[in-house]
Amino acid sequence: MDTKDIIYLDHSATTPVDPQVLDAMQIVLSKNYGNPSSMHQLGQEGARLIDDSRSQIAQVLSAARSEIVFTGGGTESDNSAIKGAAFALKEQGNHIITTSIEHHAVLHTCEWLDKFGGFDITYLNPDKEGFISPAQVVDAITDQTTVVSIMYVNNEIGVIEPIAEIAKALKDYEEKHNRKIVLHSDAVQAAGWLSLDVDELGIDMMSLSAHKVYGPKGVGILYIKEGTPYAGYINGGSQENNRRAGTENTAGIVGIGVALSLAEENRPVVVPRVSALRDSLLRGVLKIPDIYINGPESDGRIANNINVSIKGIEIESLIINLDMIGVAVSSGSACTSGSIEPSHVLLGLGLPADLASSSLRITLGKGNTEEQINTVQDKLPGIIERIRYLKKR
Repeated sequence: MDTKDIIYLDHSATTPVDPQVLDAMQIVLSKNYGNPSSMHQLGQEGARLIDDSRSQIAQVLSAARSEIVFTGGGTESDNSAIKGAAFALKEQGNHIITTSIEHHAVLHTCEWLDKFGGFDITYLNPDKEGFISPAQVVDAITDQTTVVSIMYVNNEIGVIEPIAEIAKALKDYEEKHNRKIVLHSDAVQAAGWLSLDVDELGIDMMSLSAHKVYGPKGVGILYIKEGTPYAGYINGGSQENNRRAGTENTAGIVGIGVALSLAEENRPVVVPRVSALRDSLLRGVLKIPDIYINGPESDGRIANNINVSIKGIEIESLIINLDMIGVAVSSGSACTSGSIEPSHVLLGLGLPADLASSSLRITLGKGNTEEQINTVQDKLPGIIERIRYLKKR
């Protein structure tokens, strides 16, 4: 099947590269191949392109250029933020607060710090819709707490956490107790859908990834607010102001600058259009018997996300059947798609294991059309009915 005929509804896993991003990257790959650390003309042209991209991103984030660090992706940004802040503040304390529904890039980092770094981790459980409250965070603080990491948007259920309110509660606590607690947020799923203004959010660190906003895979961003304690953990050179060693991925960095700028520029048009398509599809999906929505139904949910549990089916069978007719969806996080274990996010909401194992995630993008949504609405009920019938035989 030609890729142009596929109805792609897995944009939270990855997105196609935007033609404007691809054009910009091809020029760099073919003509601007110099090492940005080299003193000659080719090298300095690469350094200029990186600086231009840093300026683009700083404008989207309302940040200073010096606060932008380029990484190898969202996972590296999460690792670097949490480990970098935790070790920089280890003399102050060894306690980290996060949530039980974070992406594994955060959860596995915290597990590593627990096992090898001597840190204690508190995992906050959300309410039944997936929300973490500022009061929960403050109540979990001890005299050893140094880092809090809470995602902006959950990658499975699309819940938007109250990051600005959490940041305000932490700031009030810091002022009262005269001590620093670093707030990091994994905002990988928020880019292109919500404001990334770091002043409005009030955060100290933020992780982003290019391939979630129609950019290339293998490049990400870590925002580090000026003055935030941070110990870089990739060593071997002075790149990125000594915060992330290694020869820069110039083409990827140019790509993420163009991609993020386009995403922010198009956000006022894309969000309401995609949200309307999502709501139309969700109404159709919820007409099917024994289907239950996971996460908030509307308010507090990212514009492109649908996550439902479907009683009486094996989710792998549904995904394969949809794939056979050219509809691409997923069962949750792409990083755990090979796992047969129930979703840790859905278990964290209190779902029983059978429903947590039968979840369908549909995530729309800017290229989806009303015709595509109508096709899925027409085909999905029959496929589910057939799978349920075969399972009962």
